[in-house]
Amino acid sequence: MYVKDSMTVNPVTISADLTITRVLDLMNQNNFHRLPVVDDRGHLIGLITEGVIEKNSPSQATSLSIHEINYLLSKTKVKDIMIKKVFTITPDELLEKAAVLMRKKEIGCLPVVSGERLVGIITQNDIFDAFVDLLGYHEEATRVVIEIEQDKPGILKQISTVLSKQKINITRLTVRKQKDIIYMYVQVQKSDGEIVKALIEESGYKVVSVIQLPQANGE
Repeated sequence: MYVKDSMTVNPVTISADLTITRVLDLMNQNNFHRLPVVDDRGHLIGLITEGVIEKNSPSQATSLSIHEINYLLSKTKVKDIMIKKVFTITPDELLEKAAVLMRKKEIGCLPVVSGERLVGIITQNDIFDAFVDLLGYHEEATRVVIEIEQDKPGILKQISTVLSKQKINITRLTVRKQKDIIYMYVQVQKSDGEIVKALIEESGYKVVSVIQLPQANGE
């Protein structure tokens, strides 16, 4: 999966001369948590976030009145407090790279650029959504977790052959290695879980669990 597959295309942007009061209005009206700052050519020049605004706002512990605080915010411009050194990514990078970069830099989003021009933005929530979609959590399906003690060629072919003979179609497949044990997550079209389990165990593999999706408490 690539960044371009999950990013928000043509996100709402602001200019560096916009006041913080106006930025707060935009954020509140649209439930935004961050806004890219661009110049008149559409080139990314900064980023403003709720955290940056809070850090640069007078503390509630001060003797300033609400009126005075609002006055100060109305005089403060985006260019005065925006993040100027912005971590970015390109649309053709792998989604995993975006996730690793966000975690490493402890940031919640990455503006997506082509050259210097802003073309999108990707957030932690976008990556979470992509992860859930990749695993097919919201599909009506049966997920079987298989424990494989020794990896060898032909395992997937053997399992898929056994299932296909019973006209059971594999829709998702994920493999995770934990220490020396491999766990294969095989998701098939909604089926009788006990039948699927029996077919796989008859092939000589251990079934750890069988889950029907979506689960009752899923949203």
